[in-house]
Amino acid sequence: MDTIKLTERYIAHTYKRQPITIVKGRGMFLWDSTGRRYLDFVAGVAVCSLGHCHPDVVRAITTQAKKLMHVSNLYHIQPQAELAALLAKIAPSPVDKFFFCNSGAEAVEAALKLAVKHTKKKRIIAMQGSFHGRTTLAVGATWKPSYREPFQALIPDVFDFVPFNDLAAAERAIGDQTAAIIVEPVQGEGGVNVPSRDYLPGLRKICDENGLLLICDEVQTGLGRTGKWFACEHWRVTPDEITMAKALGGGFPIGCLGAKPEIMDSFSPGDHASTFGGNPLACAAAIASLKTMQRLRLPQRAAKLGRYFLRRLEELAEKHDCIKEARGIGLILGLEMSEKSIAESVVAKARERGYLINCTADKVLRFVPPLIVERKHIDSLISELDRIIAEVKK
Repeated sequence: MDTIKLTERYIAHTYKRQPITIVKGRGMFLWDSTGRRYLDFVAGVAVCSLGHCHPDVVRAITTQAKKLMHVSNLYHIQPQAELAALLAKIAPSPVDKFFFCNSGAEAVEAALKLAVKHTKKKRIIAMQGSFHGRTTLAVGATWKPSYREPFQALIPDVFDFVPFNDLAAAERAIGDQTAAIIVEPVQGEGGVNVPSRDYLPGLRKICDENGLLLICDEVQTGLGRTGKWFACEHWRVTPDEITMAKALGGGFPIGCLGAKPEIMDSFSPGDHASTFGGNPLACAAAIASLKTMQRLRLPQRAAKLGRYFLRRLEELAEKHDCIKEARGIGLILGLEMSEKSIAESVVAKARERGYLINCTADKVLRFVPPLIVERKHIDSLISELDRIIAEVKK
């Protein structure tokens, strides 16, 4: 029985999968079970920033696996401590204490629990268009009704949603039980929405004036994706808490919450935990990933290539009237189409021709390639998209 049939028979139907089975990856490329090669502009949804199976990460995992894979947080863990010290050097100062887990949703859960523990208040302001994960608290802070409503009975009534990029709305939502504001500096799943220049600084000011914590969810935007280590740095804003995951492990699962020390110290033993969080294998992968990103200067590369990529997308937008807008920052970019059916057709035709792209927010083509992408890869994709969009419009 082939993989697709096995999946349909034995795997929960929680994903809408494309009809290919990926079996191998190297750098910018993936191969399916038939041997067909694809140029990857999804990167495991912004995970594989070094490309697939980067030798530095593979070597680190292999070496660590021969020594120690798991021991639990009942003991001190050398790679975990070393990873925290490394993150303290690149995180927005004074964020320099960390809690490790296994995913972005877990990092968000930890952030929300910490905010409540530190402030002794219980309400959270979240944004329309937001996506924070699928676990109970994280999906409660996620805007899309179809993600939240089937599980409403499990979600605490503590979230107040306001329009993204609207400072006045955020300020109006503050009450005497508001603990924090949680925001993605750039909304990824929401359609690659980049805020105005005054938005993040304005949220920081509102939080300071009202005694609230500012939580930046950088699970998708963090670690070089936008052209800086963290997207909030574009606006010179330091959050009280910051979440990360995706790119942190170079393809290996790991999540992390960072916070200012006086806030993180509100957690006491027993307040929060993760059995596999910060295990030696994941931390070794993350150390190798971050050091390689530093060596290759990937944030700077993302800034430069992102500007080029956006210009090429803007050229497409000028040429085809079915494109509403090209937008983004660094190497998180979106091309909003006029109709959902057009966006879906473009994704399918691109796959058939050897290019993997993604559609989010119904009709936004999202591009989050490995940060090692080159101009020739971008040019190749743009040429193919030009042909595909012309066909789809007919």
